[in-house]
Amino acid sequence: MKYPDSTAVPNYLALLALRNRGFVVLGAGDGIGRQTCHALTQAGGKVLCVDRDAALAEKVAQEVGGLFETADVTQRADMERVFRVADKEFGPTLGGVVDIVGIAQIGELVNMDDDAWTRQFDVVLRHAYLTIQIGGAALVRHNGGSMVFVGSISGMVSVPDQAAYGTAKAALHHLVRCAAHELGPSNVRVNAVAPGFVRTPRLLTKLTESFWDRVALANPLRRVAIPSEIANAILFFSSDLAGYVNGNILTLDGGTHFVAALPP
Repeated sequence: MKYPDSTAVPNYLALLALRNRGFVVLGAGDGIGRQTCHALTQAGGKVLCVDRDAALAEKVAQEVGGLFETADVTQRADMERVFRVADKEFGPTLGGVVDIVGIAQIGELVNMDDDAWTRQFDVVLRHAYLTIQIGGAALVRHNGGSMVFVGSISGMVSVPDQAAYGTAKAALHHLVRCAAHELGPSNVRVNAVAPGFVRTPRLLTKLTESFWDRVALANPLRRVAIPSEIANAILFFSSDLAGYVNGNILTLDGGTHFVAALPP
């Protein structure tokens, strides 16, 4: 016996529209952050661009017709100020937060000192904790929304010289799942993307073109991601198309993580 679907057919494209919702983007000044600001704005959102570099934050805000704030996102006072601004500017239309901040401390674990270990966890985890605590509370006050974090494939598999970074990112992934559990009843969805190597402006200055060629060769798609491709997934998570997606860590590495490390 067949049971045909008789439920209403939604306007799927309309679910992607952000309809003047306000978004706070932490780490908005360049690369994935800049592309995310453009993606959210093109979908109809309004953006508060936050970066520790005032010039970069202002530049991106001008590009997208948004607002900007300068902040050290690892500091509670700065984060409280950012979300006071978001409350003032967006009010009940505050619809989401995107947290892109995170820089890898490269080096072997056996050679890392205590200060480097602490810095790595602060730059990956402390701001995420503050974002969930302060930003999550703001979304709860305004009837819910979405939170999207940028994790890393390093939090899922072992990447050479990224033990501390990968451990911190793994903790971030679990923090996302726990926050999704806690905030879900208040209609706040919490998800993360976990990119592999991405051709961001910062990494392009640090890694040689021959390195990028080798990464591409190991990738089933035979290429490396660019920042806009990560912003694509962030836009999905931020929209109502992802209305039933919560506590998800989406791997964005072109399929590299499931390829066996065998000699040619």
